Amino acid sequence: MPNTETNLTVTVGESDVSALHIRPEDPFATMVVAHGAGAGMEHPFLQGFAEAMAHEGVATLRFNFPYREAGRRFPDRPPLAISTWRAVMDKATELSAGEPLWAAGKSFGGRMASMAVAEGMPARGLVYLGYPLHAPGKPEKLRDEHLYGVTVPMLFLQGTRDTFATPELLEGVVRRIGPTATLQWSEGGDHSFAVKGLKRNAAEVGASLAPAVATFLREKA
Repeated sequence: MPNTETNLTVTVGESDVSALHIRPEDPFATMVVAHGAGAGMEHPFLQGFAEAMAHEGVATLRFNFPYREAGRRFPDRPPLAISTWRAVMDKATELSAGEPLWAAGKSFGGRMASMAVAEGMPARGLVYLGYPLHAPGKPEKLRDEHLYGVTVPMLFLQGTRDTFATPELLEGVVRRIGPTATLQWSEGGDHSFAVKGLKRNAAEVGASLAPAVATFLREKA
């Protein structure tokens, strides 16, 4: 029986953002999932990921950041993105039955989740679906300083061809974070986890990441 997706709204300051909730029967965890900078919560990659997570026994709550909700292209600044994360995590707590609550995101969304947790937002752990360690071609400007203050478990899922994270640099960051961080490579994957020569649509690509994420969540339960 397919899991039903529910449309919700979450109040952030004086405005609302849209959200999508999928809750399978008796989930062992809930995961809030944020989109990347260039696409919203309805992107097929996130849709496929969320549906696959439901089959793994994980409830998900996807949401739009305010800029996306307003139809703007340029991402919100960190203070607004972090306050949005806090509001959506509060909503996820209301919707849960007390199961562990995780924060996850694609690229920008995951980075903002990590900054929110570094600033005190409660979460059982973090899952990065392609962490944007640096801008393409600019490996000298790392976005890693706040990560060393995060003490919850973190899973970095990363494509080996991702131009937003030079492999050697990301491996070094994960080593410096220590045992709370786990790095899992997607061989041949780019920033969207697409692999040359492997014909999959975006929903299939997103769904393919769910087993590894669910395994990590169970291990850290």
